[in-house]
Amino acid sequence: MSLRSFIKSFIPHKTPTPFLEKVRSGLAGGIAILLLAWALYALPQHSYPLLMLGSMAASAVLLFASPHSPFAQPWNLVGGHLVSALAGWVCIVLIPDPAIAAGVAVGTAIFLMHYLNCLHPPGAATALTLVLAGGQFHDMGGRWVAMIIIANVLISLLLALLINNVLPGRRYPVQATASMPPKLEPTVIPELADIERALEQMDGVIDVSAADLSVIYDKAQAHAKDRLDKQLKRD
Repeated sequence: MSLRSFIKSFIPHKTPTPFLEKVRSGLAGGIAILLLAWALYALPQHSYPLLMLGSMAASAVLLFASPHSPFAQPWNLVGGHLVSALAGWVCIVLIPDPAIAAGVAVGTAIFLMHYLNCLHPPGAATALTLVLAGGQFHDMGGRWVAMIIIANVLISLLLALLINNVLPGRRYPVQATASMPPKLEPTVIPELADIERALEQMDGVIDVSAADLSVIYDKAQAHAKDRLDKQLKRD
């Protein structure tokens, strides 16, 4: 990569998203977090309160700003947070050093999400949250921590299903489609006979011979190749 291309890579990538859609995304995400907080507060509270995880805010970005993304689909949301929480919990139980536990928890969470096809970036934040607040969560016990994770994830999923299917131009979830390799079309270069046949099919008068058109075509192709070569050298 040239220095010019490297510098250009820092320029913000503009998206064609309409302004109204950006407003909808912000409102939907904010309303979803508000409803999540109310729902957690309204659920039965036993020995410890049902906390709202900070990673749910990151999930809200995917769920309501990019609901058609593969990372935002239900299995990614649910599976990603659950396996990441499991990774975080195991690390706070087995690894006393918080720095080492944080690294192992996040790395393990990424591996498990990849392996189980439920990659959801906010899930790694869930694993890290459990490690950073290890003392608090350890006192609460694994059962209550599991209830917190499940409540946060399932309520977020229900809100995503409700809000995204009410807003215009959205559908959630999106069915996975198998990726197909692109079909390669054979390169065909017109010959003089092809140009003559094309001229016969023209309705108007073309004041140029087939031989001249063939020469023009060859020159244009040479110019195009030269332009492409120069572009590749600049990049």
